Parts: sequence; C-alpha cells; structure tokens
Amino acid sequence: MKIAVVCPYSLGYPGGVQSQVVGLTESMRRLGHEVELLAPCDDVKPPYEMVCLGPSLRLRANGSVAPTGLRAMTLNNLRTTLRRSDFDVVHLHEPLAPGPSLVTLASVSVPVIGTFHRQGVSVPYLAWGKVIKHLASRLANRFAVSEEAAQTAKRVIGGEYRIVGNGVDLERFSSSPSWPKANKTVLFLGRHESRKGLEILLEAIPMIASEAEFWIAGDGPESPFLHRKYSKLDNVHWLGRISDAEVALRLRAADVYVAPSLYGESFGVVLLEAMASQAAIVASNISGYRDVVRDNQEALLVEVGDANALATSIDLILQNDALKERLVSNGLLRASAFSMENLAKVYIGAFEEALSK
Repeated sequence: MKIAVVCPYSLGYPGGVQSQVVGLTESMRRLGHEVELLAPCDDVKPPYEMVCLGPSLRLRANGSVAPTGLRAMTLNNLRTTLRRSDFDVVHLHEPLAPGPSLVTLASVSVPVIGTFHRQGVSVPYLAWGKVIKHLASRLANRFAVSEEAAQTAKRVIGGEYRIVGNGVDLERFSSSPSWPKANKTVLFLGRHESRKGLEILLEAIPMIASEAEFWIAGDGPESPFLHRKYSKLDNVHWLGRISDAEVALRLRAADVYVAPSLYGESFGVVLLEAMASQAAIVASNISGYRDVVRDNQEALLVEVGDANALATSIDLILQNDALKERLVSNGLLRASAFSMENLAKVYIGAFEEALSK
C-alpha cells in the first residue's frame, strides 16, 4: 500500500503530535508499506526519510505555539506532491489544523483517514470548524487519541470517532543507554509556557528534602523569566532544547519524570516514553494523563498546581526504593499495551477497510 502521512506541524520542532507522526510512519514502513511523510521542517531537516514541504509559521493556539505549515510555498508544495503522486490513501493528522489540512482535504480523491489530537475548544476554533466542516465530511474514518480529543472534534464538526490512544516505540526507549550522572535525577521535558506547569515544579524544588539534580529540558516564552526568578537553585540544570536522541538518554537516566501540566494535554505521550524508559512518574491529575497512568499504580498523581503535593510525591519516590520499583514495573507493563507497532496495525486495518469500500 502506498500511504501519504500528512503532518501540519513542523518536524524541525519537538512536539507530541510530531513524535506520533514519525513513530507511526516508521512502524508502517517496517510492516512493509511504502509511506511518504509530508510535513514542514524549517531549517532543521530531521534524520529520517521525509518530504520537507518548506517553512512553518508559528501560530498561537490552545495555550501554546504551534509551528504550522501556513506559508504559501509550503502549501503549494503539499498540493503539488499530493496531486502528482499515486497514493492509495492519506493519513491526515490534526484535520482541523489550518493550512495543510484544508489543502489535503481539497486536493485528493483517495480515502483520507483523520487522527484528532487536540483537546480544548475556543471561539476561533469553533468558527474555523464551520469553515472546514463540509471538507471534513470527506474523511473516510475518524480517530482520536483520547476521549477528550474526540469530544473536542465532535463539538466542532460533529461525527463519530474511534479512540485509539497514542503509541510508544518500546525498543527505542527501553534499550537506550543512560546519560551519565553522579546523583539521583528528576527530569522535566516540555515547552516553557504556563500550561506545562514548569513554574510549579520550580516552586516545589526547595521543599524537596532528598538530594537530587533537576534537569529542565526545553525552551519557550517563559524561559528568560524563569531563569531569572529561579537562578539561585543550584541543583537545577537548564538544558535548553535537546535532540530526540538526547531525550531518550535523559529519560533512561532519570529516577523521576515530572509532568506538572495545568491543562491542555489530550494524551500523555511523554508518560509512555518515561514508562518505557523505566523512570518513575509524578504527574498532574488531569484527564489527558489519567488516560495513560493510574494513581499509585504507574504514577503518583497530584492536585493540579499544588507545589507542596508535587514536592511530597517526588520526595516519596526518591526516598523509597520499593515504591519506585513498583511504579517502574507497573509502568513497563502499561507501556507495552501502547506499542507503536500495534497502533500502526490498527491504522493499516482502517486504510484497508476504506479502500475496500
């Protein structure tokens, strides 16, 4: 089967949608299918086979900034590629994203399968849904990564959605070597913006009695402010934006992975990666994370925005090896249920069904 995978977001920037797109593409290739990955890539072309459509435009949406392929050159390249190639089916991620999604739905006559990732509805999003609703009716199948993502899409354009979750490349994270370290480590990965809750973690650090180093990866609009405000925390290491390869190394070395997000997480992909890497997890008790981990089984879930609770839970894991081992063991078992290979097979089955009709 010849498959086009379309991602509206630049693969030159890290992100949950981007990691899923790449992982599914590679898994479907390993299953023997011819898969072309079409996406913006900006100045950095990733180290895997793809069609780089051109630069993206950073668009503020849902409390974050998404590098979306809205530039004219990028959209023209996408349209040309779709029309000139004899794809059997198109897998479109985030079908309601402006630009590439609209071009994809308007440019092809073969079946289009859509996967919806976004959680949360805004007034502009509802208005955009009215514009694209007639084109969205072209989707042969609709998938969502969580119940919240399905409800978001249903509210905007209606329709029925199959919830499949996200996947994790178990082999990549479970077999990765570790980043060198001298002490116990706590890791945060994510964009430095308010919804990710990084400041809650930084507030919690002085309350943690255990000796540990805190690795803070990523960057964003809050980086300069947070650097200044918390500059006296001498056990905090600001890593900046790190490569996918370094992410795997750091996760494998981390004793605790912390996800203090406040809202807006449709599915905790990074929690799957942390479990596969054998890191114990402390996370906010939000719906997107509860779809992935269960409190006191695969993770310790804490009240949203509560720095004291976050500090207490991190301390519990750092001081209690038996608790850490139980969380890690349960996490490995849980992650195996979200294998990227199994998820790819679900989509291949949907593609074959769409073609048979």
